[in-house]
Amino acid sequence: MDEIRVLVVADDPLARAGLAALLAGQEGCEVVGLAAGDDDLGAALSVSRPDAVVWDVGWDAADLPDALAEWDAEAPPLVALLPEPGLGAALWASGARGLLPRSVSGDRLAAALAAVCAGLAALDPDLMASLPAPAAPASIEPLTPREMDVLELLAEGLANRAIAQRLGISEHTVKFHLNAILGKLGAQSRTEAVVLAIRLGLLAS
Repeated sequence: MDEIRVLVVADDPLARAGLAALLAGQEGCEVVGLAAGDDDLGAALSVSRPDAVVWDVGWDAADLPDALAEWDAEAPPLVALLPEPGLGAALWASGARGLLPRSVSGDRLAAALAAVCAGLAALDPDLMASLPAPAAPASIEPLTPREMDVLELLAEGLANRAIAQRLGISEHTVKFHLNAILGKLGAQSRTEAVVLAIRLGLLAS
C-alpha cells in the first residue's frame, strides 16, 4: 500500500512539529506539508497534495468551524484533534471525518488516517457522544449474533475486507450483514449505524 500523504495543520508551531514527529514514526504515513490555521489552506493543499489532513484544533477553537466553512467534498478527508468533546458536533458538520483527542497516540492517529482515506469515519467514542443523535427507531428487530460481530468491528473503523478476514467470512457476506444492520437500525450510513447502536445501548461508548 502506498504511503498516506498527510498535511499537518496547527496554529501552535510546537504542535505542528510534534505531530510531524509523531507521524514520521508511523509506517505508511508521510508528512508532506505543515501549515497554520490562518494560512492559505487552498495553497497549502495545492502545493502538498495530501491524501488527508490532520488539524490540531488547539485550546482556543471557537472560530474553527468558520475556518472550515469552505471545506467541501473535493478536499482531502480531515481528521480533527480536539481538546474537549463540545466541539465535535460543529466540526463534524463542517466536514471533519475523523474526531480524536489531542492526546491521541501515533498508532491510533495513523489508523484513523487510513480509515478516512478508505471512506470511513474515525470517531473517538467519547467525542462521538457530542454528535447530534440520529432519530432512533421506536423499536428495532434484534440483531443476530453475527450481525453484532460485524457491528462491533464496524465501530472499530474496519473496512469490509478487514471485517471479512477477522470473522473468516466473505466480503459478500459482510455486505449482506451490513445491509441488514442498516435496515434494522434505520440508518443511512455505517457511521450513523454505529452512533445509533451506541445510543441504543448495543455498543459500549
